[in-house]
Amino acid sequence: MENVPADGPVIFAGNHPNALMDGWLMSANSSRWPLYFLASAKLWEYPVLRSILNATGAVPVYRREDHQGGVDNEQAFARIYELIERGDCVCIFPEGISHNESQLVQLKTGTARIALNVANRGKVSASIVPCGLNYINRHRFRSQALLNFGKPIIIDDAQLDHFRRDEQAAVVALTERIATEIRGLTINAPDWRTVRAMQIVRRLYKPGSAKLTTAQYVELTRRFVDGYLQQRDDPEMQALMADAEDYQARLDLLGLKDYQLRQPVDIARGMRKLTVRSLAMFVLLPLAIPGALLHLPIGWIAATVGEKLSYEKDDVATLKVFAAILLLPVLYIAVAVFVGMQFGLWWGLGLLVALPFSFFASVRLIEAEAGLILSILSLLRLSRFRHDVEDLRDTRAKLVERIRTRVEQTVDPETQRIFTEEDFALGKGDTAG
Repeated sequence: MENVPADGPVIFAGNHPNALMDGWLMSANSSRWPLYFLASAKLWEYPVLRSILNATGAVPVYRREDHQGGVDNEQAFARIYELIERGDCVCIFPEGISHNESQLVQLKTGTARIALNVANRGKVSASIVPCGLNYINRHRFRSQALLNFGKPIIIDDAQLDHFRRDEQAAVVALTERIATEIRGLTINAPDWRTVRAMQIVRRLYKPGSAKLTTAQYVELTRRFVDGYLQQRDDPEMQALMADAEDYQARLDLLGLKDYQLRQPVDIARGMRKLTVRSLAMFVLLPLAIPGALLHLPIGWIAATVGEKLSYEKDDVATLKVFAAILLLPVLYIAVAVFVGMQFGLWWGLGLLVALPFSFFASVRLIEAEAGLILSILSLLRLSRFRHDVEDLRDTRAKLVERIRTRVEQTVDPETQRIFTEEDFALGKGDTAG
C-alpha cells in the first residue's frame, strides 16, 4: 500500500484474470475512491450490468475484435482525460480482455498512450501504479487473493520528449515497461502444468514450521517459476520436476495432502483430537442447522450458475457472486415478511437484521464440518495404507533434500531470503526418512 499515492490522479494498471471480480477487488483495496474503470462496451448490452456500470461511472470502450469495422473511442478517451485532470483515479486492465491464461498476455497500448497524453497536455501529473492480482483458487468460495501494488511509474521529461519526437515508439516503450512491472507482481508460466509443478516444489521446499502469508506464497511460487524457466533445459532439473510430479500423482492416488507426510502420524492421538472436535461440532450443530438450511440452497444455486452458465473459465466467480448478491436479499426479505406476518413486525425486523449474521456463522461452521470430515477420511487412509505412506514419506524426504540443495546451488546470494536457517532447523523433520 505504500506504493499507492495518497493524493493526486493515479492510473492503476493491472492484469485481468477474473472478469468483474478484478474491478471489485481493486475498488475495495486500492484506498482511492472514487475509482473509475474502462470496460468493454459489450458489457452494456446486459441490463443488470448496465445499471451497475453506469452507477460506478465506468467508461465504455469499443474493442475492434467485438465490433465489425472501425471503432471510435474518442469519447471514451475524452472522458478519461476529464477524470484524471480533475484529480480522480482510473483503473485500466491493459490486457484488454479477461482470460484464464497462465501468464500475462500482450498488453494493449491504450494505458501508455493515455498517460503520455495526459503528461503532454500539462494540466496535471498522473502516475501509473502497476497492479498484480493473484488468486489462490479463483473459482472457490472464500478463496484467498493477493493484490500487489508496484512502485509508481512517473512520466519524466525524457519520456515526454521521446513522445513528442516519436509518439508510437514512446508508447510502445512505456507499454513494455508496464508489462515488465506487472509480470514482477504476478506468477507467469508458459502453461498451467508448470505452475502446478512449481506449487509442488514450493510445498516441498517450505519448512514445516514456517507459516506463509498469501504474499509470501505468491512470491515464493513466482521465484520458483522464474528459476525453473532459466534452468528447464538442464537434464537434472527435468528429472527433478518429473520426480516431483510423480510424487504428487502418488499422493493424489491415496487421497492425501503433502503436509500430512511431514511428520509420522500418531493414529491414536489423531483419533483423540478428532473425537474432541467432533463432540464440539455436535454441540454447535443445532445452532448451524437453521442457517445452513436457509443458505445452502443459495450456495448451490450460485455454484450451479457459475459452473453451468459461464462462457469462459474466467467469469465463473463473477457469476457466482452476482447470483448470491441477487438472491440473498430476496431470500432475507421473503423470510422476514413471512415471520412478520406470523409473529409481528418487530420479529420480522429483528430477523432481517439477524439473518446476515447467521449467514457468516453457518458458513464458518459448515467449513469446519467439511474440514473435520476430510481429516477423518485422511486419518483412515493413513492408517490403512501404512506401507505406501512410509514409502511416500521416504520419497518426500529425498525430494526435499534435492530441492533445497538445488536452491542453495543456484540462488543469487543477494536475493532476500523468505526463510531463515532457523526455519529450516526447526523443520528438520521434513527431510527425515
